[in-house]
Parts: sequence; structure tokens; C-alpha cells
Amino acid sequence: MHVDLLINNVCVRDEAPLVDIAIKGGRIVALEPGIDASADEIIDAQGRAAIPGLIEAHLHLDKALLHRRLPARFGTLDEAIRVTGILKSKQEREDVLDRSRQVLDMAVKHGTVAVRAHPDVDLIQGLIGVETLLALKDEYNSLLDLQIVAFPQEGILKSKGTYELMIDALRMGADVVGGCPYNELNWDDTKRHIDIVFELAQRFDAPVDMHADFADDTADQRFAAISYIAQKTIETGYQGRVSLGHVTSLGALDADTLAPVIEQIRLAGISIVTLPATDLYLGGRKDQQNQRRGLTPVKALHSAGVNVAYSSNNVRNAFTPFGKADMLLIGNLLAHVAQFGVPEHQQAILDMGTHNAARAIGLSHDYGIAVGKQADLVILDTFKVADALLDIPPRAWVIKRGRITVVTQHHCEIHRHSCCCAQ
Repeated sequence: MHVDLLINNVCVRDEAPLVDIAIKGGRIVALEPGIDASADEIIDAQGRAAIPGLIEAHLHLDKALLHRRLPARFGTLDEAIRVTGILKSKQEREDVLDRSRQVLDMAVKHGTVAVRAHPDVDLIQGLIGVETLLALKDEYNSLLDLQIVAFPQEGILKSKGTYELMIDALRMGADVVGGCPYNELNWDDTKRHIDIVFELAQRFDAPVDMHADFADDTADQRFAAISYIAQKTIETGYQGRVSLGHVTSLGALDADTLAPVIEQIRLAGISIVTLPATDLYLGGRKDQQNQRRGLTPVKALHSAGVNVAYSSNNVRNAFTPFGKADMLLIGNLLAHVAQFGVPEHQQAILDMGTHNAARAIGLSHDYGIAVGKQADLVILDTFKVADALLDIPPRAWVIKRGRITVVTQHHCEIHRHSCCCAQ
């Protein structure tokens, strides 16, 4: 047998023998010890651990790396929206492209093979976020899969003309209908916002991915919309095609109140994408004691069988002044704050950044280290899969569709892409 790429001596499962991985035509064609094959390229992993390619299920590129242009002073969600609105009004295409490339290059270097990006679609910056991402989708095609969400950050009813811009974005090639229902003026408009999102999704046969319930509690009903979203999901037959980011106000509910809400989420097949860097940074800002740490109830959702994923969300702006698009770093943070420390919970966190994230953005059918799947994987510079979140190791090799895209040797990253450093 002759293959395109042969990976020898790799650890796919701890406490199991090392295996070889044969890849041809961008797919895994064999996965077993001692594969007898010739290959165009050979990697000797020397016992290093391999995981499926990491997935950023919720990332803002058009707003990234703005942290020093107009620094936020109070660290609240309202301030972040206001400050970013000012900066959005000054967006220029080449600057958006440059900042977006910087973040995508970070992600590629750190083993990310797919990104669902949420560019703002509104009257402030128009469609520049969608237009630049469409260009980058082609440019980065060999390095990662890029999905584009038409995201109405400023609301739909509150911001007249946004609805028409969302239609334009979807016609241009946006893949997903976004939403921000809490950024409306009242509960009736919040519900109508959700209705519009599902109407557009059905019209364009697109999945739904909304920012929802991003608050410390449910005192304001606009931040307690998840039951209505679950109802709409089932009514429209959209089970398995809806993802929600943040959903932090769920963390304010007592166990008896929370349980039936989680059951609604599970029955609706909704994926919850927690965004710990942003949620922790912005949450509980007004608390004078026992400060709440804004996070969706990861443990309760996971225990109930809800598909939970995580992502970086923002990178170095008013919403999150830190970050480098490293999913293992965010996973390590999540494991701490969600108190997921025992071995099975650490594995669950790793799954949230890989298999669960793939499910959240509709890629699970062709994902994973298994025969017949697309060959998207990362070989880590560590020797146990269980050490991925502990070591946060260099990504020794990153492979996208069977092609080596990043090699890390002796602390020198070699990116096989014109936008990255050369060999």
C-alpha cells in the first residue's frame, strides 16, 4: 500500500499500544500497529500523543486585537459593547483583514482545524466583517474550515435595517444565522428577535447560533430566553442545529429550577458553548461580596447529557483583554473554574474542545481519529493524551485534510502558509 502520509508510533489512547496512522486523499485509511506501507511523507511521532484537531466554535475576528486602541475602564458588558461600537465605526477592510489573519495564524499554530466566526452585521460597520471573512475563507482553506455567522450584535428590532443586512450577508455566503436577543429593548422584542432568527434559518436552510442569556442572573427576562429558544427549536424541527454562546444566567438558578430548563435544552438538542475567558472577565462586576464568576453550569449540563463545548470567543479587546486563540489554554482555564479535575472530567473538557465542538458546529459526521474520517489531527509534544490539558504542550505537528500544516521543532514554529513565518 502506498499512502500520502504515514504517522508511526503515535499514542491515540492512553494505556493502549502505540499505533500507526495511514492517510490518503485527505482521509485516514488505516489505524493500527505496524502498518506496512510506503508513503510520500513519514512522521515518527516517537510515542507522542495525538488528538483530533481542535475547534473554535465561537470566535470574533473582526473585533480582535483592539485592546489598546480604546481601552475599557470598567470591564462591564455594556461598556464593552459601547467601546467596541465606537471602534467598529472606524473599521477599514485592510485592518480587519490584518487583525483577523493574526488571530487565525495563532489558531492554526495551536492546532485549530475549524473556526466558527461571528462577524458583527449592523448599521455601524455594515458587512465588512462578513466580506473579509469570505476572503479569508478561501485564503485559509488548506489550513482550517471557516464558518461565518451573520451576527446582529446591536439587535434586530432595535437597529432598523439590520434585518436587511442579515439577508444580504446570507446571500453573500454567510453559513449560519446569528442572534443577540438580549440586546433588544423589552421581552416582547427579545422573543420577536428569536422568531426572526428561526425564520431566516428556515428560509436559508442554515443552522442557528445565538449569543443568549449573558447576565449574572435572570432578573431581566431578556436574559432568561433559553426556554423560549428551546421551544422554538422543537417547533421548527431544528433539534441538533442550534448552538448558544454564554448562557451564564443559568448559573443563577437553584437546582430545582435549573433541572427542568436543562431537560428542555437536552430535548431540543441545543449545544451550549461556554466562553470562560470572557464570561469570567465580565461577570459579577457589580457584586460587592461573594462576587459571582459568570459561567454557565457546565457540570450540571454535562451530567444531564447536554452537548457542551467551549471556545476563546474574543481575543484582546474590551470583552476579553487576553488570549491567543489556544484552545488547550482555554480548556485548562475551564477545567479550573468548572472544577473538572478528576481524570474523567479532564477528558470531558478535552472532548468539549474537540468532539463536542465539532457537533456544535455540524462537523461531527466526518470528524475524529478513525478510519474513514477526514485526517484533521494534532500530534502533541507530550506522551499521554491525558496530559494535554496539564502540559499545554507545543503542537509538534498539525495535520489538516492529511496535509502537514505546522511543524514545531526546537521551539521554532514552521507554518506552511504565506501569511505565517517561513521555514
